[in-house]
Amino acid sequence: MSVLILVPARMASTRLPGKPLADIAGRPMIVHVATRAAESGLGRVVVATDTEAVAEAVRAEGFEAVLTRADHRSGSDRIFEALGKLDPEGRVDIVVNVQGDLPTIEPRTIRAALAPLENPAVDIATLGVEILREEERTNPNVVKIVGSPVSDSRLHALYFTRATAPWGEGPLYHHIGLYAYRRAALERFVSLEPSVLEKRESLEQLRALEAGMRIDAEIVRSMPLGVDTPDDLERAREILSPRQD
Repeated sequence: MSVLILVPARMASTRLPGKPLADIAGRPMIVHVATRAAESGLGRVVVATDTEAVAEAVRAEGFEAVLTRADHRSGSDRIFEALGKLDPEGRVDIVVNVQGDLPTIEPRTIRAALAPLENPAVDIATLGVEILREEERTNPNVVKIVGSPVSDSRLHALYFTRATAPWGEGPLYHHIGLYAYRRAALERFVSLEPSVLEKRESLEQLRALEAGMRIDAEIVRSMPLGVDTPDDLERAREILSPRQD
């Protein structure tokens, strides 16, 4: 299968404006993400952005960039526009959406997202990690996967929620917002209107489930740091700064 990794990046972040170009260890954050994506070895990596300055920064480090509209509602819409520009002939089979604010993500974590697509019944693949910290079980900012196990490392997702779920004894899983779409699934997804549960939970993946699409989640061992606030940015700088021996 032909795989294209797309990294959506927009400058108008509410909590951290301009974050794709935020300096981390001497390089813009978006370049760190593109580097990790390339190291996954899955295929071509392109940053999809609405800002020329981001495109220039990415190209200066030897990566590809494509300019997209500034009015997209979500990263999914942005990568679909980019896909049409980059591959109008329809040669790409799988599109991997790696969020542009995950500078610490491990290449093997990105590779793991493709595993559920081994099952032809799966439309969209994503990732999860077991919640080990008690406070995260009740934190609404930690999105949980409610799913039925299909193997020791994979869930068939039945729901995603900000609530503490499912009830009872057993593990809870934190959703990692990285997706691998079959091309036809991405095309269908972006054609759908936002759904009732999507709007209620503010989770766009529920749109796919409400439309009857199948999402499976591969369970991985590490949770990448998502950079949404100045404090997150400082943590990323600490993690990625060169070590002084």
